[in-house]
Amino acid sequence: MLRKVKPSRRRSGCPVSISLETLGDRWSLLVIRDLMVRGYRTFKQFEQSDERIATNILADRLRRLERNGIISAEADPTDGRRMNYRLTEKGIDLAPLLLELLIWGARNEETMAPGELIGKMEQNREGVIAEVRRRWRERDSTPMLPSFANTRPARN
Repeated sequence: MLRKVKPSRRRSGCPVSISLETLGDRWSLLVIRDLMVRGYRTFKQFEQSDERIATNILADRLRRLERNGIISAEADPTDGRRMNYRLTEKGIDLAPLLLELLIWGARNEETMAPGELIGKMEQNREGVIAEVRRRWRERDSTPMLPSFANTRPARN
């Protein structure tokens, strides 16, 4: 279902341009990836991700994603000082986009992603998206792809 949104100060009315403005940059997509695939929920988890995002950039991206309705933040029930982040319905709608980016990157670039796993995902896109949505509905934060989700590349 397409949503009609009030006109705003956008560079253009192009859906691609609007999407890019909303998501911001690579850091935003990586935060979304970590929520969706790796099961991250806390600032500390994002901060310790392989990409080593600076804390000021991370804080900015979390605020931007929340302001744009892509994630929500709620106080941790066991420690009210800590926030837990979660994708919203608008955010989980990015699952097909992230899956296609994952498949494209693994097919066209050298990555840590196991080729066999990517091949299975490519053959079963609908099943992968259904599993992502199921995990989101059930608040299951188990990493989606444990075989490579938390591996680090060798550093020179």
